[in-house]
Amino acid sequence: MRLAELSERSGVSTATIKYYLREGLLPPGERLTATTAAYGEEHLRRLRLVRALIQVGRMPVATAREVLKAAEDESLSQHLRLGAAVWALPHDSEPDNDAPETARAQEEANALLDQLGWAHGRDTRDESPAYRMLVEAIASLARLGYPHDTGHLLPYARLASELAVHELDVVETYDTPGEQIEASVALTVLYEPVLLSLRRLAQAQESGRRFDQE
Repeated sequence: MRLAELSERSGVSTATIKYYLREGLLPPGERLTATTAAYGEEHLRRLRLVRALIQVGRMPVATAREVLKAAEDESLSQHLRLGAAVWALPHDSEPDNDAPETARAQEEANALLDQLGWAHGRDTRDESPAYRMLVEAIASLARLGYPHDTGHLLPYARLASELAVHELDVVETYDTPGEQIEASVALTVLYEPVLLSLRRLAQAQESGRRFDQE
């Protein structure tokens, strides 16, 4: 297909496609003349992945380029490929290592991971943005005097575990590593608002059941 058709089928403007080509996010097409090139289905699939990373995942172009490099590295396991994409997504603020609550929050986070048997979370904690985000969340709860011990955190973790199984089941329905990475990013980003909204609706339902006596 020509550039115009690639743009129409992908929903990405020709100017943006040219930008992705210049930045090395999209491989060049097959040169037909000095000014035109042909593009195939692999370009369409790559555009969907690039859009998932940059537009949905809000990754900087340089970060997306590194993720794509990892996604194409066949020496890496699919676990590492998926991890590279999800770890590169924007995360909340980093924990304040000088704050007195942070060390205690790390102990609580480690105790939670130990009780769950999540060895991967413990093994990668120094590099994991999700682990650091958990530590900061626990520290914030501690600062404001809200429950943050393992017993209170376990229900959230167990629900997250069930969600992870469901989401990875969905990811595995896609055929290629690139499609699976695209789905993983999209599921992570797009379903977080779904999870948040359903949680608040559930709270309203339960609050009405408990407190609305009229």
